[in-house]
Order: sequence, then C-alpha cells, then structure tokens
Amino acid sequence: MKLKKIIALICTFAMTASMLTGCGSSKKSSQVLNIYNVGDYIDQDLLAKFTEQTGIEIVYETYDTNEAMYQKLKSGSSKYDLIFPSDYMVDKLIEENMLQKIDYKNIPNYSQIMDSFKHPSYDPNDEYSVPYLWGTFGMIYNTKVVDKEDTKSWDILWNKKYTGNILLLDSVRDTMGISLKRLGYSMNTHNPDEINKAKDELIKELSVVQAYVNDDGKDRIVAGDADIGIVYSGDAAVMMDENPDLAYAIPEEGTNKWVDAMCIPKTAENKDYAEAFINFMLDPEVAKQNVDYIEYSTPNQGVYDMLDEETKNSPVAYPSEKVLNKTEVFLNLPENVMKLYDDAWTEIKTN
Repeated sequence: MKLKKIIALICTFAMTASMLTGCGSSKKSSQVLNIYNVGDYIDQDLLAKFTEQTGIEIVYETYDTNEAMYQKLKSGSSKYDLIFPSDYMVDKLIEENMLQKIDYKNIPNYSQIMDSFKHPSYDPNDEYSVPYLWGTFGMIYNTKVVDKEDTKSWDILWNKKYTGNILLLDSVRDTMGISLKRLGYSMNTHNPDEINKAKDELIKELSVVQAYVNDDGKDRIVAGDADIGIVYSGDAAVMMDENPDLAYAIPEEGTNKWVDAMCIPKTAENKDYAEAFINFMLDPEVAKQNVDYIEYSTPNQGVYDMLDEETKNSPVAYPSEKVLNKTEVFLNLPENVMKLYDDAWTEIKTN
C-alpha cells in the first residue's frame, strides 16, 4: 500500500511538473481536463494513456472526503471538469443545482454499466452521474489476535478485551452509522433520540478506542500497531494482500453499501473532455486495469466478465445477496437533520 501511494505521488508530481512546463507552449487551455478525485483512487498510468490517445492534458488534484470536495466546489475557488462524489453527495449536488446533465450520446460505453446500477435513488433518471466503483465498509482485523466469532457483531468495537487496539474512521456518517446499525436503527435516521443514543454509545466506546483515523489507519493495521479497524472493502483487499494475517468482516447487523460516481460540475469549462474521459474509463480494458490496481468492486459488466472466479466469489469484493440485503446506501439528509449529526460528532470528538 505504501509503495502504491509513493508511486501515485511520484506520478502526480510528474504530471504537475508537465503541466507547468507546458504553460509556455502553444497548447490552448481548453485542451486541459481538470479532474478532482479522492486520493489514490485511480491507476495514474491511465491518465497518461488518455492524454496519449486524445491529446488532452490532465490536471489532477485530490481530496480526502466528500465534504472537503463539496466545500471547495461550493466556494467557487476552483473550476473542475470532473469529480468523483459518493452516492449521497451526488444527491446533494443535484439538489443544489451544482451538476450538469451528462450527454450520454458522448458516452457509448455507458452500455457496459450493469442494469442494477442504473436509476439509483440518488439520480433516478440517470441524468447527472455515471457509476465508477462500489463497495461496502466493514472491519479489518488481525486473525492472530481477534476471535472471529467476535467479528459477527459491531459489539466488538465496544469490547474491553481489545482496549487500545481499535481504530475508527474519522467520518461522521460512517462512524455514527456503525453505532446506529448496532442499535438497530437506520444509518439515515432523522430521529433525534436515535441520533443521541448512537452518540452516547460512541462516547462510552472512547475508553477502548486507540484513535479516530483516516488513510493513516490502514498503515497502522498492516504494521500490526492496531488489531481492528474500520475500512472500505477495496482498501481491505489491498491490506490483506500486504498482510496475510488480516481478514475482513461485515457484522450481521449490516453496514453501508456505497457507490462512487463520475459527475460534471455546473462550473466545468470542458464538458466534452469530461465526457470523453468518462467514456474512456468505461472501456472494459481500461476499467479492468483500474479495478486491478484499486481492488474495489466494478459496476461494469464487461470488466466483471473478465474477472477470475476467485475474485467473483470473494466475499470482500462481491458479498452475497444475504449480506447485501442488510446494507443501506447513505442518503443526503436535510440540513436540520445533518446538524444533529454534526453536533453529536462535535460532542464525541471533544470527549
């Protein structure tokens, strides 16, 4: 994982340098595609490949969370042509009129998207988004230390037996979602009492938690500095490749199933280039290379057909229907409800 990150950073620096060097050339600014994506969430070799095929240069920037991306987009300080928001954020951006409708005539490879990923709740008419990757989140754990039976419930995160060896995500929706699921509530509840109960349980849990983390938590788990962590399924696959003592579990109470999408902001100046890039990323050979690098699950039928049987049958990448039936997709919550979550989160963090 560390090596991948280093390679990705080198590629990013090299691409940035290339962009700067080209500033004095005769190439028009309209021949540049500005992409804003989550860190380490694409095989950067594909960026160069797209430029080779089209002559369109790419300026590539990254963000840590959907919320950080939203704030930058909302501020108007930067104009991106293509972004990669998660399902609930797509819903929010549509509601706030911050996305352009996509011209699917320019994306013939959209035919590769599985029917089960079309007409999602966050974009029911398939107007503003194209599925990129999908997955779940669950717990990664050290099989040498953690009892597999304990991983059947989110209760494990409150188990004093693992005090000081538990890492949680520094993410309000994900971590509050776990607490809500454990209590038998919806991850999208509007009920103030349920939100408060989930908060109170997370405050109680602080005595056994080592830290709230983001990407740095993955390295800690792989290195053995913690025994249990909350990760997204694709990250779990990479971590398990690096440390064979690790395993991934989705507790029986259920979890979040998410879909990340490719979208074009309202302020985009190069919509045609963005659509060309989306079409490029949906080409099965291209998308397969990307999936092999990132190890997340694909909504692309052409890619899925090329996967080996072991991958298709992986409970990490492609959980059973029984497991998926207990998952929830995060919804965009009304502002007054989201304030309840944010206030609860602030109280948890100040403790």
